Amino acid sequence: MARDIVIRPMAIEDLARVAELEEQCFSSPWLPEMFVAEMEGPCSHTRVLLVESELVAYATFRVIFEEAHLFNIAVDPGLRGRGYSRLLMDEIIAACLGLKAETMYLEVRASNEVARKLYESYRFYPIGRRKKYYEDGEDAVVMECRLEEALASR
Repeated sequence: MARDIVIRPMAIEDLARVAELEEQCFSSPWLPEMFVAEMEGPCSHTRVLLVESELVAYATFRVIFEEAHLFNIAVDPGLRGRGYSRLLMDEIIAACLGLKAETMYLEVRASNEVARKLYESYRFYPIGRRKKYYEDGEDAVVMECRLEEALASR
């Protein structure tokens, strides 16, 4: 992965591309104003990943005291399998640890095996299920990890 890769906080000028990726990646996409709220929230954090100055992935998460919550992570469908989600996860976990978070939680579609394998590689494990969590009625698997263990697994 010798290309020019930059990870930085999301900016207003990123919203059109983020909204485009959100539509491509999720059946219930966030609206641009939801990302604005995350960019402005006191506990909210955003990241975008650019390759050769092109925005190809993004993530949003919150840190409240010792707990972090990953809300979304998405990679351009045509560019998956190149390690971009891992770069974002490494960045997010490091940022959360820097903010003194100890544990991270997330919800993932029960059917999303690719995402679940990614999270499991960071030592996330299932702790519960949210029945009919998604608009289409699919359950979400709630996952948790100790952040120190997540980085140690890398």
